Amino acid sequence: MLDKLNDLEQKALRQIKEIDQIQELNDLRIKLLGRKGELTQLLRGLKDLPPDQRAQVGQAANQLKEHLENMLQQQNQELKSRALNQRLQEETIDVTLPGISFMRGSKHPLTQIREEIQDIFIGMGFTVAEGPEVELDYYNFEALNIPKDHPARDMQDSFYIDEDVLLRTHTSPVQVRTMESMAPRLPVKLSLIHI
Repeated sequence: MLDKLNDLEQKALRQIKEIDQIQELNDLRIKLLGRKGELTQLLRGLKDLPPDQRAQVGQAANQLKEHLENMLQQQNQELKSRALNQRLQEETIDVTLPGISFMRGSKHPLTQIREEIQDIFIGMGFTVAEGPEVELDYYNFEALNIPKDHPARDMQDSFYIDEDVLLRTHTSPVQVRTMESMAPRLPVKLSLIHI
């Protein structure tokens, strides 16, 4: 029985080294160690051995099984490493080649008009002021003399985030912020048109 185990080990190690495909390696693992594998068949013959030989043969069979599993795993890692290296060599990118330029879009006509109007007003001495979309209640209503009982402050007309913060309902809060920030330096010219 020990001779059969030695023969199986020599044959299996030779086959493992010759394999160069992962699927073939998996098939060999099943052929050697699977439920109907060669080593399993030999282990089933342990019951026919005399009791004094069973322990020795069983121990040798378990060592062989561990050795084959280690060899199969090493070969599997080796094959995966080879496959990865081959894939990396095949898929290399030459970074010295010129890139592909993408077509650029153009500005929307309304954006073009807005920018032209802004340029005209900036040329006349105006500045463009932008403010936050989420505004404090003070700048949105109180600084503009809109009292607490005014209909514009109703919940259906204003989207409140919390008691003192809401989404800006008009552009006038930006004017208040601009007047506060520029008050000591320049006069503020307010436009009637909100772009």
